[in-house]
Amino acid sequence: MAQIQRRREAAGRCEPLQCGHRDPIDCETVGCPEEPEPVVIADQVQHVPAEDAVQLWAEARSLYFAKDFPKYASAEWRALHPDDPRRLAGALDAAEMWRKYGDEEALLQWFRDATAPREPLWARRTQAELDDLAKPKPPHQVTATDGWPPIKVPGTEKWRHNLDGRQLDLPHNRPRSRTHLEAA
Repeated sequence: MAQIQRRREAAGRCEPLQCGHRDPIDCETVGCPEEPEPVVIADQVQHVPAEDAVQLWAEARSLYFAKDFPKYASAEWRALHPDDPRRLAGALDAAEMWRKYGDEEALLQWFRDATAPREPLWARRTQAELDDLAKPKPPHQVTATDGWPPIKVPGTEKWRHNLDGRQLDLPHNRPRSRTHLEAA
């Protein structure tokens, strides 16, 4: 479905065929009486010889630095002949803008975020509040649970046991052996 959507969008940017449709699929579905002739771009465009390519590039660079070219993909830009140096200068400008700034929508979002109204200074946290938040918190107190194995106490070589509801630190993790009364 996405491929069809992209094809429709691309067809909307093309010149219409002799029958008026922009996409040959439309001609097939409607049943146009005329069969559109295939367009061969190589017949319409005169290619630049290799020795003239350097001259075309030099002219495009001078136009690029002089800012004497239409914006890339504008109507004026599309009306230019493919070998026109102003067309190459417009494409060069667009490529350079993409290299410098990347995605235009992301750049605009960055500008919106940068110029968004900020919280007033009087409503922000004070230095004392920020200092209190930066103080280290006391370590979590480890509590052994009845019926579970002992827990290692961080920073020590001791293990916390729960013996008859009491928290007891011992140098080993062996649980207390059950008496014959507890086993029954």
